[in-house]
Amino acid sequence: MRRILLAALLFLAGLTAGLVLTARLEVAEETAARPAPAATQTAPVSRTNGELPDFTDIAAARVSSVANISSVRLERRSSSPFFNDPFFNYFFGNDPNLFGQRQRSSLGSGVIVSTDGYILTNNHVVGSADAEVTVTLADKREFLATVIGVDRWTDIALLKIDAGDLDVAPWGDSSAIRVAAWVLAIGNPFQLDQTVTLGIVSGLRRANLGVATYEDFIQTDAAINPGNSGGALINQRGELIGINTAIFSQSGGYQGIGFAVPSNLARRVMDDFIEFGEVRRGSIGYIEISPLTTRQAEQLGVPADRGALVSRMRRGTPAYDAGIRPGDVIVTFDGRRVEDASHLLRLLADASIGNTVALTVIRDSREVDLDVEIGHARSRR
Repeated sequence: MRRILLAALLFLAGLTAGLVLTARLEVAEETAARPAPAATQTAPVSRTNGELPDFTDIAAARVSSVANISSVRLERRSSSPFFNDPFFNYFFGNDPNLFGQRQRSSLGSGVIVSTDGYILTNNHVVGSADAEVTVTLADKREFLATVIGVDRWTDIALLKIDAGDLDVAPWGDSSAIRVAAWVLAIGNPFQLDQTVTLGIVSGLRRANLGVATYEDFIQTDAAINPGNSGGALINQRGELIGINTAIFSQSGGYQGIGFAVPSNLARRVMDDFIEFGEVRRGSIGYIEISPLTTRQAEQLGVPADRGALVSRMRRGTPAYDAGIRPGDVIVTFDGRRVEDASHLLRLLADASIGNTVALTVIRDSREVDLDVEIGHARSRR
C-alpha cells in the first residue's frame, strides 16, 4: 500500500512540474513574439499636442513684417577745446564740420504696420527727424525712408517708405495681455536678420527705468539683444502687442529682462503723427515731479506708498494758477489714485486737452482739492 501511495505522489509531482515548465515556456515564447513597447522605440516624440505651443506658422507669417533699419545722422560735438577758440579759428576757420559735428550711425529693427509703407521703430534707432534712414525688407529690397516723426517721450518713431502691398503685422490689444502669456520677439540682433525668440510676458506696466519719459513697458524674457530695438513683440494669435525697446543688462547682452512699448501706446503715437504731425499730450505747464521717498513722506505727513512730490514749478502756468505749490504731494488725479511720479506723468499726458480735472494734494498734513485746466504739451518732431 505504501509503495502504491509513493508512486502516486511521485506521478503527481512530476505532472505538476511539467505543467509549470510548459506554462513558463509559453509565456516566454509569447513575450518574445510581441513588439517592443512604444516607450523603448527611438522615434522622436512630439511635445506640441497640448503641452507646448507651436509657433512655426506664426513666425513664418510675421518675419516678413519686420524690417532692418539703418540710420545715419550728424550730431553736434562741442567737446573740442578748440571749437570756440578765436586763435584756432583765425588759422583754421570756424567750419562746424571740422570739430563741431560728427556722423553717427545706428542699426535696429522696424515693424511694418500698413500695406502702403508705414513702419514703427524706436526713436533711439532713428536718432533725429533729419536722419537719413534706410529700410531693408525681408526680401532684401532697400528703400530710403521719410521720417514722419520721432517721439522722445515714448521712444517711438514713425517712418514711411514708398512701397505697396507689404506684409503687415496686425494690431493686438496690449491691454488684454496677461503675465505668463507666450510671446515671440522678432528682430535683427547683431545684424542677424529675421531672428525669432520665444518667451513669456514677465511683467506689466514697468516704469521708473530711466529709458523714456513716458514709461509703461511690457516686460518679457524673450531674448532681446542689441539690434532688436524697434522689432515686434507678437502674441499667440500672431498680433503685434509691443515694440521691443530696451534690455536690462550688466554685460550688454541678453539676461532675460527685456522691455517693449505696448502696442496701444505705439498706435496712439503713430495716429497722432499721421493726423496732427505731432504727438498731442496734456500738460499743466512746467512742473517738476519727484519720487516720494519714505523720509520725505514722514516729514510731510503723507502716506509713503503713493503720491508724487512737486519739487519745482513756474509761475503763470495752469498748475500755478490752480493753486499747486512746491512741496505739495499730488495723491489723486481726476478721482484716480496717483501711485508715483511716473504714474502722474502718464495721467497728465493722457488727459484730454481743454478739460478741467480735479486734483487732491496733501499740504501741511491736510488734503486740499484743486481744479486745473489741461493744456497742450507740444511734442518736437
